[in-house]
Amino acid sequence: MKKPISTRALASIALLAALAIATIATGCSRARAASPYANKRVIVLGFDGMDWGLVTKMMAEGKLPNFSRMAKQGIGQALGTSTPPLSPVAWSTFTTGMDDGGDGVFDFINRDPKTMTPYLSISRAEPSDSGIDFGKYYLPLGSGKVELLRRGVPFWQVLHEHGIHTTVMRMPADYPPTDTADQELSGMGTPDVLGTYGTFSWYDSDPFAEDRDVEGGHLYPLDYEGYVATGALYGPDNPFLKKKTPLKVTFKLYVDPKKPVAMLQLGDQRRVLQAGEWSNWIPFEFEMIPTQHLPVEVRFYLRQTTPEIELYASPINFDPMSPAQPISNPPGFAKFLAEHTGRFYTQGMPEDTKAITDGIFNMDEFLAQAKITNEENEKQYWFLLKHFKTGLLFNYFGDTDMVSHIVWRSMDPTHPAYNAKTDAKYADVIPHLYEWADGVVGKTMDRMGPDTVLVVMSDHGFTSWKRAFNLNTWLEKEGYLVLNGPPVGGKSGIYWNVDWSRTRAYGLGFNGLYINLAGREKNGIVPPSEKLALEREIQNKLTHFIDPATGKPAVDKVFISSEYFHYKRYLSVGPDMIVGYAHGTRCSDASVLGETTDKIVENNMSRWSADHSMDPATIPGILFASQRLPKKVTNLDNLAAAVLAEFGIERFPPASEAPSHSTKVANKEN
Repeated sequence: MKKPISTRALASIALLAALAIATIATGCSRARAASPYANKRVIVLGFDGMDWGLVTKMMAEGKLPNFSRMAKQGIGQALGTSTPPLSPVAWSTFTTGMDDGGDGVFDFINRDPKTMTPYLSISRAEPSDSGIDFGKYYLPLGSGKVELLRRGVPFWQVLHEHGIHTTVMRMPADYPPTDTADQELSGMGTPDVLGTYGTFSWYDSDPFAEDRDVEGGHLYPLDYEGYVATGALYGPDNPFLKKKTPLKVTFKLYVDPKKPVAMLQLGDQRRVLQAGEWSNWIPFEFEMIPTQHLPVEVRFYLRQTTPEIELYASPINFDPMSPAQPISNPPGFAKFLAEHTGRFYTQGMPEDTKAITDGIFNMDEFLAQAKITNEENEKQYWFLLKHFKTGLLFNYFGDTDMVSHIVWRSMDPTHPAYNAKTDAKYADVIPHLYEWADGVVGKTMDRMGPDTVLVVMSDHGFTSWKRAFNLNTWLEKEGYLVLNGPPVGGKSGIYWNVDWSRTRAYGLGFNGLYINLAGREKNGIVPPSEKLALEREIQNKLTHFIDPATGKPAVDKVFISSEYFHYKRYLSVGPDMIVGYAHGTRCSDASVLGETTDKIVENNMSRWSADHSMDPATIPGILFASQRLPKKVTNLDNLAAAVLAEFGIERFPPASEAPSHSTKVANKEN
């Protein structure tokens, strides 16, 4: 039975790993065969979210000369994406060569139908199930477990088994690392120390500062007296205590009374910061019991010292010099990188988009923080490229996606939230980011040598998100989802006040639509014999819904999972239907988490102004190669096969992953 990821569970696993209670493999142990292609070199650069339309426009303007060079001498084309085109889904499709039904990743969020509990789709953490009570202490026995929920065989495992050296850097949906590459650093899906995708802390010395909830962090007061401010960093609950008690470390900030500068002291670490300056990584430890500590790291940003102190602390990351989580393979690889290139964000999605959407960062501060994450990534890439001898080197860059989510509307005056006064000056941010990517491509081509193949790709494209569609509200208006009554605690939806005895369908996740199926869902009522007919009825109605503001359909396609996906093994994990929203329309934030609202569709006025979770046919990614590839590539699910063919491997996915011959397979539309 699926369980939601628990902060306490994740912390317990981290701590057990730190104590060497958990067993973590020290290297790849699979048998390896000699390969006549062992000296072959292939570099794959993955730029998340690079849009084919914008790339071709900039190429035509002469702004991406290295992409143009690759297109002229090899390949330059659009690359079909996954269904739905969400990053963990798309990268899993690339990794395994299979669609969602084969790799089991359908969204960022899944649900356990027996409990209706949501959980993150990439990985699951569980603590040791046994321990000893000792007064106020609880001493866990045995090892916990962190499980990667992406299924299927990653393409680098096939290379490894053929005796080909592989380095895989920050592949999304690869946490914990698979232990099937020679060198592997986990990416999207790797949590911070709290077990989240990133929870920041914000400190303010103003006793009248606004007390409000924020989605991506915690707001804390600073005790400020005599030019000395005192605050605290909070970790997960201490797994050695029976009573839930978060780990805690205090810090002090000594403020200069005349200049906008302060000295921060955290443990035995000290940093002097000017107002508007970021610290480097500060390592410290949470003490659990006197003999056991959890090593972590944090960055601070001092916004100002007067009239009040305002201070940001990044999500607390596991220390790569002594990681208490399995973030790399072999385990010492993370430390090796930190020793040679400096400490870095181990958190899988380090760009703090929540800090700006919560109103903590302004645009310049967000871009400065994103630049730090990108520079860390790029520094590691150049180091690895310098020492790259043979085999495969894959490196993922995430800034092209995360920055686009926030800044894209600055290029689009037609966006409903566009403000000429605040947006216009950032119109060149994304084009400059694409030019930076072009520079990385050019430097790589100049340094890679004559016998190397370079492949540059993205998982999907990008566009403005102008209209927000609440799928659960639509289902409620159409009578498929029935509410018990008025909102509970100000919220209404599947986790608050739904009458499951009369509800036939519900939405969860960015593109998922589920049937409340008898015998599967906790309170299911739809007989299995009526499921397909209900799906087709909803499919027809959704694709004919007209957005009153645009006069056009809000939904392009609705995919019935049992008919659409080629692979069937893990269909039970995901939604029964995938909604392919029209270009420029996306599921509303409220509906993603199961809520209903007053309106079915409305303008998107959030700072998160662009997206890609739409009809996959409208949002292709990019594919460039320095020479023609041995196999034709049209879509993410056949790109890895072309990479493997460079090494003489003709079949991917492996025969063991093939769908049953008796299974009906439908043709894809994208």
